[in-house]
Amino acid sequence: MWGKNEEPALTEVLEQRRPSAVEAISNQRRRSVSNRGLTGASALTVKQSIFPIALVTLLFFLWGFAYGLLDVLNAKFQTALDITAAKAGGLQGAYFGAYFIGPLTYSGWIVRKFGYRWTFITGLCIYGVGALMFWPSAVYRSFGGFCGSLFIVGSGLSTLETSANPFIATCGPPRLSEFRLELSQSIQAVGSVMAPLLASRVFFSHTEPNDLSKVQWTYLGIAAFVFLLAVVFFFSPIPEVTDADMALQAEQCSGLTGYVDKPMRKQYKLMFGVAAQFCYVGAQVGVAANFINYARESAGISAAAASDRYAIGQGLFAIGRFAAAGLMLFVKPRIVLMVFMTAIMVFIAAAIGVKGEGGVAMLSLVLFFESCIFPTIFTLSIRGLGRHTKRGSSWIVASVSGGALFPSLTGLLADQKGYHISMAVPLAGFFVSFAYPIYLNLFCRRELDGFRETNIGYVDSDGIVGDLEREERRASLRYEEKGVHAADMTQLGSKVE
Repeated sequence: MWGKNEEPALTEVLEQRRPSAVEAISNQRRRSVSNRGLTGASALTVKQSIFPIALVTLLFFLWGFAYGLLDVLNAKFQTALDITAAKAGGLQGAYFGAYFIGPLTYSGWIVRKFGYRWTFITGLCIYGVGALMFWPSAVYRSFGGFCGSLFIVGSGLSTLETSANPFIATCGPPRLSEFRLELSQSIQAVGSVMAPLLASRVFFSHTEPNDLSKVQWTYLGIAAFVFLLAVVFFFSPIPEVTDADMALQAEQCSGLTGYVDKPMRKQYKLMFGVAAQFCYVGAQVGVAANFINYARESAGISAAAASDRYAIGQGLFAIGRFAAAGLMLFVKPRIVLMVFMTAIMVFIAAAIGVKGEGGVAMLSLVLFFESCIFPTIFTLSIRGLGRHTKRGSSWIVASVSGGALFPSLTGLLADQKGYHISMAVPLAGFFVSFAYPIYLNLFCRRELDGFRETNIGYVDSDGIVGDLEREERRASLRYEEKGVHAADMTQLGSKVE
């Protein structure tokens, strides 16, 4: 009855997803998926996802640029406003504190209620308002005003991240999820490199140390660009990826991953990922916020020379992201995460003990290996969440608020013990994050590797593997030609399960 390769072919399809082909045709059971809300985005191909991913990647550049400016502003405000390192850490507190509020309240609600496109537009508008607020803050030289402006900017960027990160991770074949987010985050790193270079060479060049007039013009230009980008998103077609789409995709991969729909309170991998991301982002920001002053103390160089060293470190960070993205095409992301976190632990410890240009080099290597950590933790944490993907993404973005705590603690210790010893604070944060890849490699291997093996979104000779309706028609026609009816297919499905 069966052709030479017919039974193995059907077995492969059945293992590729749940529900099976026959169960989908008969529509007898769907555990977490309802036909209402399905858009077909769960089976987007690489070609179909290129335009929306390229457009959203512009947002990554935007907040990379804003983050790069933040570190330069930190050092400039210390000089212009004559404040301590601990107080300057309040800038990071305002910026990253917004990440704790937004994703857990309004931005998380907007992305679940109205979808990704309107969340992009809302985030851009909030960001634009925050950028405009820098004008009166600079005019009145108000440190509180700058903190308030950065809080609004952070609110806008956290809203963008609540939607952009999960959109990139889920828009396209699931096996390339880590690669896509890593590549988009690489563009963010390019923005982080360009910001301090432009700040020192263009925005704040030929100005007195305590002159903040160019700050207002810089952010006025940013506001204009942001509002223009909001208009672009308003008129651009962005495919919506719903909770139903993600639940369907997770069930389609269940034969490879062992996916079982669970309530949010039992998503332990996500909860560990939130804690790891909180500590990692805090440690990363603690290093970045104090890098320039660390270089001045360690190598005895001027502020301008230290800014150049920081630009080199940010360049290494960008290179590291591109390198990690390429590496993930061949190496499992859980392994890449483990290797890069191990290297961070080695070089941050070395940066504490080594002084001179050698210490600066060690801290620069920390930036290189930090490159892939945030997007990889993010993507691996939302793997297999299904219908909980948007809510889980909001939690991980909220964990970015770790950046509000660690810089102030690092600056406080630097005021007392110096910048070398202060790196012990980021070291503690990295240590907590280091436990996460150990957990993933020991307990989550099957689930994570299964998503790397699925063919959903890839085109074969017959069509798209994972396109529910097309697979139903293909399976039905193929086996009707062989004289196999629904009852026979159901029996085979039972054997495979």
